[in-house]
Amino acid sequence: MKNTIRLAAALLLGGVSASTVAGMTEWLAPQDPFPIYGNTYYVGTHGISAVLITSPAGHILIDGGPPAAADQVAAHVRALGFKVEDIRYILNGHDHFDHAGGIAALQKMSGASVLGSPASIAVLKSGQPDKRDAQYPSLVPMTPVANTRAVRDGEVVTLGPLAVTAHFTPGHTPGATSWTWQSSEGGKTMRVVYADSLTALAADGRSFSRNPLYPTARADVERSIATIEGLECDVLVSAHPDFGDLWERKENKALVDRDACRKYAAVAREWLAKTLAAEGQP
Repeated sequence: MKNTIRLAAALLLGGVSASTVAGMTEWLAPQDPFPIYGNTYYVGTHGISAVLITSPAGHILIDGGPPAAADQVAAHVRALGFKVEDIRYILNGHDHFDHAGGIAALQKMSGASVLGSPASIAVLKSGQPDKRDAQYPSLVPMTPVANTRAVRDGEVVTLGPLAVTAHFTPGHTPGATSWTWQSSEGGKTMRVVYADSLTALAADGRSFSRNPLYPTARADVERSIATIEGLECDVLVSAHPDFGDLWERKENKALVDRDACRKYAAVAREWLAKTLAAEGQP
């Protein structure tokens, strides 16, 4: 996990060139798709999560990875025996290019409606980064996304038997959103959480805690950490799989871990403390 965190911070803070990142990043490393639990599947790259939730009425995809990952995500959906054209909704965690850059291509392939918080949808529609984001101007523009709709905090997105709830978890970005649903397998139902990024980051020359364009960033991320910590959480998938120890849990055949959300929140709280200390904040 430490290598992925260093890489994410270096890229978002402008600490490495794009060519260097292209040679070293794990974000686009190949990853075989696999079942997480019941009708929930991992279809992302090794470094960036994308999750497919399936049903006879159609499917829901959460996030699309970087622009270059769209074909990989689509291939993973097909490899599992599902049709990309049956994806009815694409849900966004947050509007950075590493998670949302592939959404435009996947939306075009599937014809799906793209849903997210109002702040995230504004970025996805325009393709231009949010200037309020503490990581601006190190953020990369994206291909604008068609057919979008903003959701409310706590709104339940339904599709046939599927019901996925939006939980606004801002701080990492103003519009960050986490998603929860239930999946069943072998007569047991588990509560699955797609936890969006909770890391407090700022671009070179900008402050996370003293950002005049986003003065509530600290309060937001503190509240969001508490939100994830307090969720009913049997299975966690975090936006960066390493941050939620997904690969370790998969290797140990322990994808079900009722402490995973609390552990994820604890890491985010430690990150925030280090950021605040570096910015001279108590």
